[in-house]
Amino acid sequence: MRRCFQCEQLQYVQTTPTAAHREIGKRKADEHHVNVLNVQNLRKSFGTRTVFEGVSFAIDEGEKVGLIGANGSGKTTLFRIVAGEEGRNDGTIALKRGASVGYLAQEPRFQPDATIRSAVSAGHPELLASLRSYQEISATLAKPHSDHERLLARQGDLMARIDALGGWDWQHRVETMLTRVGVDAWDRPVAGLSGGEQKRVALARALLQQPDLLLLDEPTNHLDADTTLWLEEHLVEYPGAVMLITHDRYFLDRVVTRMIEVSRAELTTYPGGYTEYLEAKSERIERMTVEEQKRGKLIRQELAWVKRSPSARTGKQKARIHRLERTREAHARQQLPKQDVVDIAFGAPPRLGRTVLDLHEISKSYDDRILIEDLSTRLRAGERIGVIGPNGAGKTTLLRIILGEETPGSGAVEVGVNTRIAYYDQGREELDPSLLVHEAVSDQEWVTAGGQRTHLRSYLESFLFPSEVQSQRVASLSGGERNRLLLARLLLQEANLLILDEPTNDLDLMTLQVLESALATFPGCVLVVTHDRFFLDKVATGLLVFEGAGVVRRHEGSYDLYRRVRDERLAAAAPAKAGKPKSPEAAPRADHGTRRLSYMEKRELESIEVEIVSAEADVAQYERRLADPALYSDRPDEVEQVTLAYQEAKARAETLYARWAELEERQAG
Repeated sequence: MRRCFQCEQLQYVQTTPTAAHREIGKRKADEHHVNVLNVQNLRKSFGTRTVFEGVSFAIDEGEKVGLIGANGSGKTTLFRIVAGEEGRNDGTIALKRGASVGYLAQEPRFQPDATIRSAVSAGHPELLASLRSYQEISATLAKPHSDHERLLARQGDLMARIDALGGWDWQHRVETMLTRVGVDAWDRPVAGLSGGEQKRVALARALLQQPDLLLLDEPTNHLDADTTLWLEEHLVEYPGAVMLITHDRYFLDRVVTRMIEVSRAELTTYPGGYTEYLEAKSERIERMTVEEQKRGKLIRQELAWVKRSPSARTGKQKARIHRLERTREAHARQQLPKQDVVDIAFGAPPRLGRTVLDLHEISKSYDDRILIEDLSTRLRAGERIGVIGPNGAGKTTLLRIILGEETPGSGAVEVGVNTRIAYYDQGREELDPSLLVHEAVSDQEWVTAGGQRTHLRSYLESFLFPSEVQSQRVASLSGGERNRLLLARLLLQEANLLILDEPTNDLDLMTLQVLESALATFPGCVLVVTHDRFFLDKVATGLLVFEGAGVVRRHEGSYDLYRRVRDERLAAAAPAKAGKPKSPEAAPRADHGTRRLSYMEKRELESIEVEIVSAEADVAQYERRLADPALYSDRPDEVEQVTLAYQEAKARAETLYARWAELEERQAG
């Protein structure tokens, strides 16, 4: 896939939204002005709880929309209603004539006997039926048959239909998409996969459907950073409309052109991505605060007059009384938008000793596959270390070794005598679905959290579990609500070393912000596995990076810093395609100021476009290899190697684009 030379250079910068890409999406939407989805006066309730009341909105063809709101606000319910998997109490949902809808559920379901390959293929039943019919007719035509002419005509119709559906290379497309999302061994049964692998299989199925409206509920959960970047690019170029629920703020900034906030049975629309949403929301609150103050002042003045002049409440003065009542009503209707916020507060943990956690030459392998080789590192007081790497690289295995749940092949784990560990399990296996919500947190009526003793019911209310929800079964909770419940359990353990495995999955943005702030000021230590780049940039003081083949490196600083250093390292390691390789002394130093180009930088700018063309040629070469069915049938052992080479070539091209943009900008002053 060829990319835009003018806008693609922004893609790798972690803190800069791809405004150019969003502008492309806006222009596409402006060109059509045709609704693919129109929802009018939607009402939905569960018992006495109203989820939506009189909600109306529309989605244009090709539009990319992000849906945000607190856990339990109704985002997933809205997706299920649009997808036809949930009923509604009232309202209309109209799709463009002939439009198709694809849905990636937060917790996808598959046929019990499905394999990975068959589960993904099942996402296009019309194509599969046409292929089967074509094969059956071809087999019949191979034998003498009295109805030869009719079968030939039917075969021709099927060929045209399969052509229209783009299905002659369907199995190859299935395998390519599975490789993209990081799933291998395609004949394994889906029932035996982890929750993360099942989500990635479902994502591949949804993307291959290519519907007119694609609904994605937390698509970045269980995706590593590189795959998330690929998905961003894929959705930006996706021709259909996309609605997505995600907590990945970088993802929202790069992909969506409009945000919809779900709060208190209402929907509020904001143009742009996550950054624009924050700016508009802040301005709206400030504006409403000023209006609130003005109304409050008027009410106080009128109230003072009413109290001062009881005898004047007849005749013309009744108008002032009525005005006061109208002002009060307006005041009640236009209160500032209230946002329920989780109360996550870590108290003073037990004092850490000199040794917190030391890993001494840890190695671990399964059969011939090396996950960790000779890893030695030390966790010091106050450090917050993010653990990143591809899915299946061994991150969770490392956590299990530290917790003593798994034995290393060699090496030793040294835990300080004063170290108290609390573990957050990404699989939520510690939560018994048959328990009531309050029972799953504690069997005590009174608990101590943050150094304060409080009633369990009040404590759960601070985590946004009202009394009626506390008496429900854990099984009835959404994924985000279960994660909040795990956080509530975690805080009761009074630990000084928190080991967190994917804590950000399914959490709403407000809860994520509170969790990030709490962890950033936590006086103990944190070891966290996450693919959330925004979360890492706000929280992590360093990283443990699984680079493959057992290599685990320690990097100090944020994820953004690591990414830039990695890209520079990959670019430096790549062979020069044009001109003489530059010596380290000649390499320009990063400078984001306004100074003009040096002589060497001018020479670099003159040659960098040639390097970009060469890098793009490498990317195209690897893309052709990945698109070649023979690679998967004749040389399956090379798939991983070619995929890695493709990712490195793409990273080098992106680094060159970014450097070209920087030099061009500085040259222009």
